[in-house]
Amino acid sequence: MNSFLEVFLLSLIPTFEGRYAIVYGIGMGYPLWETLLAASLGVLTLSLVLPAVLPYIDRLMLWLEKTPLRKVAHLYLYYIERVRKKAHPYVEKWGFIGLTIFVAIPLPGTGIWTGALAAYLFAVEKRQTVPALILGGLLSMAITLGPALGLFG
Repeated sequence: MNSFLEVFLLSLIPTFEGRYAIVYGIGMGYPLWETLLAASLGVLTLSLVLPAVLPYIDRLMLWLEKTPLRKVAHLYLYYIERVRKKAHPYVEKWGFIGLTIFVAIPLPGTGIWTGALAAYLFAVEKRQTVPALILGGLLSMAITLGPALGLFG
């Protein structure tokens, strides 16, 4: 598989996202600028698509509750409650800045996927959500770039 496409696809995976896609790309010896561009495009794609798709995911889960796949819907509801508790102090209190910081923290359970869901749950306007997700995703990549390049040890 093409290294650009590989890093781009990895940057779309929840929890992994752009921040760990660049670590993977650098670890595999892929060209730095190609890796950064692919991961950045993944951040941009997620930031634009997720806020638009989340209402439809809710509808799908409501429908799944009435089918034999209701356990999937229950997992989703469990995830929503975790996101609500985890993101509340950031998003509810600080709005745009809080959402950006929440997404920028390079730990599992934060990031663009969770940030988009938090913005949806707390009814943050899309005109604030998308820039916060993009900025937070890029900041998260910047935070992980230094250690990935071996700058700290």
